[in-house]
Amino acid sequence: MRDDRERLLDLQEAILKIEKYAVRGRQAFEQDELIQSWIVHHLQIIGEAARTMSPTFQQQYPDWSWSRITGMRNILIHHYFEIDTDIVWSVVEKELPDLKGKVDGALKNLIKP
Repeated sequence: MRDDRERLLDLQEAILKIEKYAVRGRQAFEQDELIQSWIVHHLQIIGEAARTMSPTFQQQYPDWSWSRITGMRNILIHHYFEIDTDIVWSVVEKELPDLKGKVDGALKNLIKP
């Protein structure tokens, strides 16, 4: 079973993979179906990793938007015909940088094996 550190590394990797193509900008995101799929897929990974973090970890970091992160995952996975690219891009632009900082900080706080 994966532990919280491994899940944090999953979050970190997914964020970096999103950033790899998000730097091309919104127009590229809107026009390129592969970039859209790439970003949506990695947002799903972020949501799944967050969903499976231990309750103890989630309690230690109450300022993380746990319900919003997992709610986004649920929409992306279960309601894919209702995905709003404006919302997806807004998350990438406005929410992801904050989450990246939180993930990096949490990784620094954890005792490394």
